[in-house]
Amino acid sequence: MKLADLEINIEKTARKKTVSIFVERDGSVRVLAPADATDEKIEQAIRAKEYPIFVKLAKWKELNQGKVHREFVNGQSFLYLGRNYRLVIVEHQDVPLKISGGHFLLNQKYLSKAAEIFKAFYAQKTEQKVKDRLNLIEEKFQQKPTSVKVMELQNRWASCTPKNGLNFHWKCAMAPISVLDYIITHEMVHLTYPNHSPEFWNELDKKMPNYREQEQWLKTNGVKMDL
Repeated sequence: MKLADLEINIEKTARKKTVSIFVERDGSVRVLAPADATDEKIEQAIRAKEYPIFVKLAKWKELNQGKVHREFVNGQSFLYLGRNYRLVIVEHQDVPLKISGGHFLLNQKYLSKAAEIFKAFYAQKTEQKVKDRLNLIEEKFQQKPTSVKVMELQNRWASCTPKNGLNFHWKCAMAPISVLDYIITHEMVHLTYPNHSPEFWNELDKKMPNYREQEQWLKTNGVKMDL
């Protein structure tokens, strides 16, 4: 569907009871609708939110002015747990990539595969940190995840599967621990409340009263969490 010149992606799911509209991190607009919703009902819901959609898109454009275009050269900064580390390309070391002395150290012979090396590093660290933090966070919850995986999630930091598995984007290791805790807690609440209903937000507030601060950090700095 198009709204003015804007292409809108519509997805139907049995898990939704109402129409929800999202402006994704890449600037696309995604609509989640109930499986039985008619095209007419979905269009009415979208047009009723036309002004807020374009306000959010304007905000997205403003935030994306801070997008970092990284190159794999000496001195380039890369995020890890909310901090910037400068890259140093070295001739010899025992692993392709590591953090040492406040720097990312990349073995020169892997320079042609630097993007893949960094992704593998972040994926491994994300899995490690998520599992470490989850051991603490899940004590607050009765419902436990059936699995924890790290993968490419396009425009989501994390997701909850219909079988109560939790998936996390490999980029999550770029965020501060407090923000990672928010991402995990957000998905843990989804195990009980699949949708972003008032009950979901109320429960999230109980489990993490300062979640808005972490959510805002993601909105402001998420565009920088990339290679």
